[in-house]
Amino acid sequence: MTEEIVKIIDKGNSDEELYNILNFLVSKWFKKKFGTFSEPQRRAILKIHSRENTLVSAPTGSGKTLTAFIAILNELIDSALKGILENKIYCVYVSPLKALNYDIEVNLLTPLKEIEEIYEKKLGIRVGVRTGDTTATEKSKMLKTPPHILITTPESLALMLTSTKFKEHLNTVQWCIIDEIHALAENKRGVHLSLSLERLQNKNEAMTRVGLSATVAPLEEVAKYLVGNERNCNMIDVQYIKQSEFKVLTPTKNLAETEHALLHKGMYDLLHELIEQHKTTLIFTNTRSATERVVDHLKNKYPKHYAENIGAHHGSLSKEHRRQLEKNLREGKLKVVVSSTSLELGIDIGYIDLVICLGSPKSIARFLQRSGRSGHKLHDTIKSRVIVMDRDDLVECSVLVKNAVERHIDNIHIPRNCHDVLAQQLLGMIIEKEWNENELYETIKRSYCYKNFSRKDFDEILSYLAGEFTTLEDRHIYARITRDLENKKVYRRGALTRMLFMTNIGTIPDESFVTVKIGSQMIGTIDEGFLERLKTGDVFLLGGQTYSFKYAKGLVAQVTATTNRPPTVPSWFSEQLPLSYELAVSIGKLRRFILEQFTGKKKSEEIKRFIQEYLGLNIETSEILYNYFYEQYKYSNNIPNDRNIILEYIPEEKKIIFHALYGRRVNDCLSRAIAFVIGKKYAKEVEISINDNGFSINGAQKSYAMEALKILNSEKLEIVMNNAIENSEVFKRRFRHCATRALMILRNYKGHQKRVGRQQVSSMILLNAVRRIDNNFPILKEARREVLEDLMDINNTKKVLDLIKEEKTKVTTIDAQIPSPFAFSIAYQGTLDTMKIEDKHEFLKRMHQYIMAKIGQNMTAQDKKDFSYEEYWKEKNC
Repeated sequence: MTEEIVKIIDKGNSDEELYNILNFLVSKWFKKKFGTFSEPQRRAILKIHSRENTLVSAPTGSGKTLTAFIAILNELIDSALKGILENKIYCVYVSPLKALNYDIEVNLLTPLKEIEEIYEKKLGIRVGVRTGDTTATEKSKMLKTPPHILITTPESLALMLTSTKFKEHLNTVQWCIIDEIHALAENKRGVHLSLSLERLQNKNEAMTRVGLSATVAPLEEVAKYLVGNERNCNMIDVQYIKQSEFKVLTPTKNLAETEHALLHKGMYDLLHELIEQHKTTLIFTNTRSATERVVDHLKNKYPKHYAENIGAHHGSLSKEHRRQLEKNLREGKLKVVVSSTSLELGIDIGYIDLVICLGSPKSIARFLQRSGRSGHKLHDTIKSRVIVMDRDDLVECSVLVKNAVERHIDNIHIPRNCHDVLAQQLLGMIIEKEWNENELYETIKRSYCYKNFSRKDFDEILSYLAGEFTTLEDRHIYARITRDLENKKVYRRGALTRMLFMTNIGTIPDESFVTVKIGSQMIGTIDEGFLERLKTGDVFLLGGQTYSFKYAKGLVAQVTATTNRPPTVPSWFSEQLPLSYELAVSIGKLRRFILEQFTGKKKSEEIKRFIQEYLGLNIETSEILYNYFYEQYKYSNNIPNDRNIILEYIPEEKKIIFHALYGRRVNDCLSRAIAFVIGKKYAKEVEISINDNGFSINGAQKSYAMEALKILNSEKLEIVMNNAIENSEVFKRRFRHCATRALMILRNYKGHQKRVGRQQVSSMILLNAVRRIDNNFPILKEARREVLEDLMDINNTKKVLDLIKEEKTKVTTIDAQIPSPFAFSIAYQGTLDTMKIEDKHEFLKRMHQYIMAKIGQNMTAQDKKDFSYEEYWKEKNC
């Protein structure tokens, strides 16, 4: 087997060299329009012209899209001038967003129009868009007269590859461009696309692949994803060619005790001040609800400044609303736009001179992608501000910005060996034509996502598609293909199969709201993402009241009312972005460095100066961080860090707080594993509450947790976790998603759409059926893999357990009357949900004062003795 070679291209061509390879019309147009080539263009144009696979990673506004197209346009124009331009598709451009597709159509048609104006004749080069929005009439026209450049989405590409007639037009494709490849590679849409690319390459082995990416790491892995196995790729990394200016800001000098109203006012005053200093500002929040709230508050607080010139942009808004807002931005009609994640990708929104992140973006790559929306022109400065509202966020964002400046980026996670996506694509491939099983297997293994996929797993998926698990027919799952085992051939079965595939294609699951009930009485609704995080006994807040989760059936969750227990799952949990593992570890390193300063008996001014210089902060911000670390150190004589997990035990409550700064995906996995071992060894049910900085286990002795950590290791973890999640809500829902992708559950059948509630009921019946057939049935295996590898992070959890086993990471314990400063966010995240904002602030203020008293400041001994956070919580919620 030939290994792929990723070649770094660090030198570009001169203007003269590039103009020499360009057609005189393209050359004349480019000189008039731009004068000179940008760095990504210097390095990439000749490679693409030479038909070499190429990945370009560059910031927005660096000419990245034109980099991909100019060599292709050059050849098409050359062919047109020579009269040899054929009636066929030369290039397929794929992007994750339909909005991006329409942007590119406009941005391609404009250069073509300008070149035709120079030539004073029409060249006849056609650009067309084919997505789910394309009408039947437009598709029919495209079939007769295909565009030379076809713009599409991953799903539409797979449909075209399987269509009865249009697939023939794809035999001639010479280039395939994947835009925003980083946004596709990290999820199952990207896995699906990787197989479509192999199908496309099968039609024309000489096809050249071009990838366009924003900031991502490791770039070499994305290059391998782009080209698949046994192919070479040029890698052009110009992610940092633009100047940047990043700052972390706080609305007050005292984040611990400033009154909420003042903190809130300070944030909006700061926002307003920054907006007024700039022409157009883009604000990112981390949730859709926060996006709406910020727009509403800015309008209400500053009515003379914000009315028609402000807007919200997020996925819950209609396509028409989003398109109009994007148009208004491009035309300079908006002063400020607030978005959640929907404007992170490179939709053309015109000139933005400032990006503001409200709270942590949770990953360095995401921060750089968001920040890159500013300074759209090549020589503009990327300008971004992060506004933080609490001390944990301040630490996190300060380290994040340091890493961004120093070019340390968190690693992309590319899903591998997804059985459900493969089942869907195999059916499409077999519908398209008859295959030899060995050739089919070799084809899918050329995808980077299936490089190590076993023949046994491949055969099991074919067995499922061929209906060899006959008991599934009782659940109306029939054979979709026919296997000729003697001759190793597979082919389509029945005329209905193509229709089933074409109407159920895709990887994005249907989502819905879940009705919450006590018996037959409806209480309210929660979203599915929130439900899948719940375990029996978990307490959550809905409509100002707390409820304990019992079980779910379909899209109905049964609960009981509870008044004496604080929530274990915060109401915003399902919307919150997880902290990346790499950023979490980097924060842990900072903690260790500061601990070394304290244990080294450094003076306070020296430590403040270290913080200031290490993080590049101003004096006031360094003082806030110093105080936070000082309080933690004085209270517990230690600071948890990347080499020391601290178990903080509150005996009165039997609450164990794990200071495990690894991000929510690792902590979700680690906490469930520990809770499962405690449950099995001590027959003890425990409650778990997790966040990015750690997790708490309630209702267990400290010794139970320590014993569980001794039992757990990286070899046992997968077995433990498979058992731990087997009956969980998250597993049940992810099984539905996987079964739907694998076409075991049909969302659409003969023109009728199956509602999400019915899909969930069907999936529960199906889940029990496949468990009886084989507990390692392919789609069961995939549901477990998706939960453990994509939703959680079992691989980095194994690393953590190995570090503990090798004693590179210590585990120490302390007892405390109340949680330490670093433990507040872990211990009280559910409790604080039940309080009014003012009460929440008062509670945290009193807790902070208690800590100050404990370390000998600001509070009398009597105050300390009198204060009980348990009584305080009960008093506020009676």
